[in-house]
Amino acid sequence: MTQSPFLAAAHAAADAAEVVIRHYYEAGVDIEIKADATPVTRADVESEQAIRSIIRERFPDHGFFGEETGQQDIGADYVWLIDPIDGTKSFVRRYPFFSTQIALMHRGELVLGLSNAPLFGQRAWAEAGQGAFMDGERIHVATISELEDATLSTGNLKSIACSPRWSDLGTLVARVNRVRGYGDFYHYHLLASGRIDLVVESDVNILDIAALAVIVREAGGVFTDLTGAELGLGTRDVLAAANRKLHQSARAMLPWDDARQ
Repeated sequence: MTQSPFLAAAHAAADAAEVVIRHYYEAGVDIEIKADATPVTRADVESEQAIRSIIRERFPDHGFFGEETGQQDIGADYVWLIDPIDGTKSFVRRYPFFSTQIALMHRGELVLGLSNAPLFGQRAWAEAGQGAFMDGERIHVATISELEDATLSTGNLKSIACSPRWSDLGTLVARVNRVRGYGDFYHYHLLASGRIDLVVESDVNILDIAALAVIVREAGGVFTDLTGAELGLGTRDVLAAANRKLHQSARAMLPWDDARQ
């Protein structure tokens, strides 16, 4: 399979980050708490530095927005969005639900995504117009289009639980066939590969979901925020679905853009 220079760089960057992540996962690492009360470790910082080094060497004129090392040339036509360890809390508690998220944005449009879960043993990737892949195999969303047949997975929900939206979500939960809370990268991998049908999540940032959005869309799915809007640098929540009909049905039960927001 021929890779674009962008995708080849993303794979190389993920490989380099995985070496760092596996080292610290086995050796252990001290934890610090950032200003936003989230944890960070040397593994986060050093794996992002490894990613950044490869991208800057290959594409010196590209911008970079990293979870740990910040923004550089963010106004460039091409900007890389990086979360080296999405799921640091899982990493430090030594269970495998964490991943490296690498995305590329071109003039505001997400065009590439790679999601690597090294300890879980899955890597998914996609480029705009080229389809989605997991571990080298083409993947597609499921064909289920009715809520009553659908499996829903939820992720972070704290801000919804603390708002009038909680009852709306409860109505959706009562309507679907099955509910699970896979969270993090994993439910997006499941959605893109046809194993679940809907994802609702809040309390995220664009670095958590940019790569996954490209993967889900290229697998045939729909990926927006809870108002149905396209993703941007300020996106904080997600409604992802296997197809447009299912997405519209869920949106109708989650009127996030009405006066109660």
